[in-house]
Amino acid sequence: QVQLVESGGGLVQPGGSLRLSCALSGFALNYYAIAWFRQAPGKEREGVSSIVRSDGSTKYADSVKGRFTISVDNAKNMVYLQMNSLKPEDTAVYYCAIDLAGAKVVPGSFLRYDYDYWGQGTQVTVSS
Repeated sequence: QVQLVESGGGLVQPGGSLRLSCALSGFALNYYAIAWFRQAPGKEREGVSSIVRSDGSTKYADSVKGRFTISVDNAKNMVYLQMNSLKPEDTAVYYCAIDLAGAKVVPGSFLRYDYDYWGQGTQVTVSS
């Protein structure tokens, strides 16, 4: 059984901050990589950030570099996405996803099909 549960979304003013959390349970604890994706209304789901377990390497979409930070607390089975200097264009439903199979050409990619399980999503709205 695999379970991912996101939380921490909400309404924030431009320039504000939010921290999203993703609680892992069951076989989700055996991940190879974890990623955050987001989907805005009428747009494709896009990768935001990822982290690879083996070496801790991280990736960020150009649109969030310098503003977002991904982290993992393996002791608490939690994944976080710290989002600072939020902009209206960051408004979206945010999802965490895990790669359980591993052996990907590019670990921690932003390819949706590289991820086996997804959370239900949490809404982030950036508006004044």
